[in-house]
Amino acid sequence: MTEHYDAIEGSHLLLAVGRAPNTDDLGLENAGIETDERGQIRVDDALRTNVEGVWALGEVNGRGAFTHTSYNDYEIVAANLFDDDPRRVSDRIPCYALYTDPPLGRAGMTEREARDSGRNVLVGRLEMSAVARARETGETRGFMKVLVDADSGAILGAALLGLHGDEVVHVLLDVMSAGSPYTVITRSVHIHPTVSELLPTMLLSLRPLE
Repeated sequence: MTEHYDAIEGSHLLLAVGRAPNTDDLGLENAGIETDERGQIRVDDALRTNVEGVWALGEVNGRGAFTHTSYNDYEIVAANLFDDDPRRVSDRIPCYALYTDPPLGRAGMTEREARDSGRNVLVGRLEMSAVARARETGETRGFMKVLVDADSGAILGAALLGLHGDEVVHVLLDVMSAGSPYTVITRSVHIHPTVSELLPTMLLSLRPLE
């Protein structure tokens, strides 16, 4: 049986096939520095390699491979080496943005990760069409979604696909980093008309994650 596919027309084609660390020509084997099966340098929670006095930062260590995580790698190493401040990679919350149209902002756990965690999880969702700022600009595609621990009130994760989603996600990320409950947001006053002003509305519609 012959399968038929619809044709898609466009001016450009982008293939996103993942990242590979540039470690193959560093001579790591000569220094005895260990790598994993993907060529990423093995590091501990303070980004130390198995060789004394050698740290690995950025895309070579498999701990993020983003510009923002690479800079945070530097901050962690500098804090440990010079400030007697025991910062760790495991302290940071995973986050990233996709600069699509509309953009996506992501932080913390996904729904699958939240389910697998064994927690009692709540979820809130709001369509971007409910956001006045989005309607005013004619950009109503997308949604906002947040995951909350029902017992502690901690925000576990968020996905914001829509107008300014790559910026608005930082409101949630900062509350997560502070270890504060979601009620910090629901009790705050946000400026109108913005996308952020609908975060309290979304958080007031929490329901059990199925």
